[in-house]
Amino acid sequence: MLATPVPQISREEQTSVRSLASLDGFPLNIVLKGSPVVPATTAVAGQEVSPWDIALCVTGTLISCENALVIAVLFYTPTLRAPMFILIGSLAVADLLAGLGLILNFVFTYLVDSSVEFVTLMSVGLLISAFSASVLNILAITVDRYLSLYNALTYHTERTVTFTYVMVVFIWVSCLTLGLLPTLGWNCLRDESTCSICRPVTKNNAVALAVTFLLVFALMMQLYLQICKIAFRHAQQIAVQHQFVAISTTKGVSTLSAILCAFGLCWLPFAMYSIVADSSYPVIYTYATVLPATCCSVINPIIYAFRNPDIQKSLWMACCGCVPSNLSLRPRTSSDV
Repeated sequence: MLATPVPQISREEQTSVRSLASLDGFPLNIVLKGSPVVPATTAVAGQEVSPWDIALCVTGTLISCENALVIAVLFYTPTLRAPMFILIGSLAVADLLAGLGLILNFVFTYLVDSSVEFVTLMSVGLLISAFSASVLNILAITVDRYLSLYNALTYHTERTVTFTYVMVVFIWVSCLTLGLLPTLGWNCLRDESTCSICRPVTKNNAVALAVTFLLVFALMMQLYLQICKIAFRHAQQIAVQHQFVAISTTKGVSTLSAILCAFGLCWLPFAMYSIVADSSYPVIYTYATVLPATCCSVINPIIYAFRNPDIQKSLWMACCGCVPSNLSLRPRTSSDV
């Protein structure tokens, strides 16, 4: 749902930049106006790199490492094949691609001639597809949690592995289609005045993606509210000790609140800024909203994977060959918050 921000420059400025590049050793890529730069210790002598781009590249590396670990655990553990783990795996793949997209975007910007349109469009398309898939997979996990509570008795018969795979395929086909739109002509490379804060995505497309995200976020808030209501009702029905009910339900609500707040804090600033701003706005504001959005993919493995007892057991077995005695032996289900 995002691409690394690059401000537009005129054809005259592009010619000037290329002239300077040939004389002073600057990279033949688009230069960020008003963005602070620091010397980069790369093989290209005299190359100047924005610290914001370095931060995004480091974030992408962290994202890739975290989610590669999650994918490896799910792939090599045959018992982790339930619908819940399929969705977690799909989310990890999306975030892994997002991390790789950030790294490749850095490479294309500073090590490859980014004036080649195909390189720019492919980089942007990968980022749009990956981050869109990440958001939609989070929504799918939320829906799965809601259904596991709302239809607790029939959940395991209705939510089959096949149904989950079909839903995952639908998510990825939709997101890949979104990623192909810039390559198919929905871009601002021919008309710089229509660029959004994330070139070469057009302003209209950026607004459409941002509004879609806001709708997804509103739906997630409604689902989590319903989950809290159902959890309170179930706890009151099955618990014997009222103190236990209060503690367990309060902990569950706190966890849900933390998940929703983390998601909102990461994505809402970028979504709102995409609606009100365009390529004429200072690039530093774009970077300041893009970086938190990418950090959501850093948090996702912690929230949805590493907190899961079954995945924790697999990690302990892979790393140490044993499982700590204090680790819960109860299987994790989708109804767990």
